[in-house]
Amino acid sequence: MIEFTLWDIARNLLLAARWTLLLSLIAFVGGGVVGLLLLAMRVSPIGWLRRIVVLYVEVFQGTPLLMQLFLAFFGLPLLGVDVSPWVAATVTLTLYTSAYLVDIWRGCVEAVPRGQWAAGASLGMTFSQQLRYIVWPQARKIAVAPTVGFLVQVVKSTALASIIGFTELTKTGTMITNAAFRPFPIYGMVAMIYFAMCFPLTWYARVLEKRQKIGQHR
Repeated sequence: MIEFTLWDIARNLLLAARWTLLLSLIAFVGGGVVGLLLLAMRVSPIGWLRRIVVLYVEVFQGTPLLMQLFLAFFGLPLLGVDVSPWVAATVTLTLYTSAYLVDIWRGCVEAVPRGQWAAGASLGMTFSQQLRYIVWPQARKIAVAPTVGFLVQVVKSTALASIIGFTELTKTGTMITNAAFRPFPIYGMVAMIYFAMCFPLTWYARVLEKRQKIGQHR
């Protein structure tokens, strides 16, 4: 058994938390970019584009994230693609995040009155111009709060990447526990660090939601 002081444990966990934050940021930004492309397809007047996005969302929302990580990490090498835990985690979490963001944003777009689309069409705008210049600026205001709220889910979901060997906060906690045999204080610190990362986002999402409700009643 290796002797660790509480400071040694906390320091190593905080260093590992950097990778949790980095993975969360990459997944969120990448998922946002993919989600915007999927959103344009999802609200498109072209039926087959909408059906592709519906299937995509159903697959990623209807299967456990853990299974998606396994398929990426163990399945891609069978196709001749050698992937590291880092690549498998970032790609899987990016696609997983995009499937939820496109659903959140679709609801926000549909909350914009249909008359706004008609107004854009009467000005001779194309579908993409209506979405870009009229509908999305209005939907974006509605989307901020739930989008920030979903970021909390992304941060917590990174813990599953430890199963495929990605050394982030949870994986580091497990490694230290296996060496020091002190699971309660170690996992207690892990939980506190996750809370410290997620609580500000949760609080900010609630603030944005309250501001939005106040704005709607003015």
